[in-house]
Amino acid sequence: MSRDNAERHLTEANHSTDAADSPQVVNLTALAGDGIGPELVKSALTVMESACAIKGVELVLNEERGGAALYQETGAALLPGALDRLRRADGVLKGPVGLPEVRKPDGTEAGLLGGLLRIGLDTFANVRPIRLLPGVAAATRAEPGSIDYVIIRENTEGLYLSRGAGVRNYHAAVDQMLITRAGTERIARFAFEKATHRTGAPRDGVRRVTCVDKSNVLRSFALFREVFDEVAAEYPHIEADHIYADAAAHALVVEPDRFDVLVMENFLGDILSDLGAGTVGGLGMCPSGNIGIDAAYFEPIHGTAPTIAGRNLANPISQILSGAMLLQHCGQEGSARLITTAVERAFADGSIRVLPSGGPANGTEAVTEAVVERLTA
Repeated sequence: MSRDNAERHLTEANHSTDAADSPQVVNLTALAGDGIGPELVKSALTVMESACAIKGVELVLNEERGGAALYQETGAALLPGALDRLRRADGVLKGPVGLPEVRKPDGTEAGLLGGLLRIGLDTFANVRPIRLLPGVAAATRAEPGSIDYVIIRENTEGLYLSRGAGVRNYHAAVDQMLITRAGTERIARFAFEKATHRTGAPRDGVRRVTCVDKSNVLRSFALFREVFDEVAAEYPHIEADHIYADAAAHALVVEPDRFDVLVMENFLGDILSDLGAGTVGGLGMCPSGNIGIDAAYFEPIHGTAPTIAGRNLANPISQILSGAMLLQHCGQEGSARLITTAVERAFADGSIRVLPSGGPANGTEAVTEAVVERLTA
């Protein structure tokens, strides 16, 4: 299959089910990260192993180091050969990385892996489901089921491509944003393929992809919209929609049921996905995947919270749901569904409660146990 065709059909592969010929072994690499990362990854692996055991799937676990603690030791955020090893895995489960005190000589935070992994593995699609579950106390008055959309971020260009390459002096600084036709085509196509496997927006059941941009101001975003419209023409059965980024910030709060799939540039996606998280119980509720042609890794969207590390205070739900996304990506739809259903049951029956601080009422380990107890074949 050509690379173009592989990109076209990438999300179709991500939605495969547990057919008879589906592989029953998943080669998983865990990268625990920093701060609360190790305890969250431990929680997710416990749930994943239990779900896979029910479905007769074997998890083969490898471990890889990376992050700020490794940078402190070695001066590098990854060990030599790490990208090749990660690429060989069926999927990578990554914990949050970074420590506020670990800095480069220029003052920026050291040991972060976003740029290294996304560019190094060409995981061009950042997938962030935003969903309000029954029993979750949200900051808005939305009802469960009324918020159920996916933000698709282009991962390898946009404003963040300027990471470490900006120009500054005492008086001014400049960072450049790059939007390319090729990069926009593949992320737009990924978004439309994603929509074909969903049931549509909660409000009207329409499968819809919304392009978020500032094309009224910047030429780069005008190109993004132009290419989006070209790709949309290939999917007449999916409604194509447009909204400016500032209007999107408003709409995601006041009418989230309008949205199904949203696609956007990297920086905008970073901001709006955190906004969306605030409407469904916080960052600790939101998983994410970084998906490319021959590599993928899955992680929570929050930080390392080093002040609570090792104290059984962190919410592991985002990491657990990231594990479910990994299994789905690997074709283990049944195991993934067991996990998501167990999480829903635990919130619905009150076994898991999230405090206003974002932490779980009974601690990390209790959340893990509650989810495992509700895994049923």
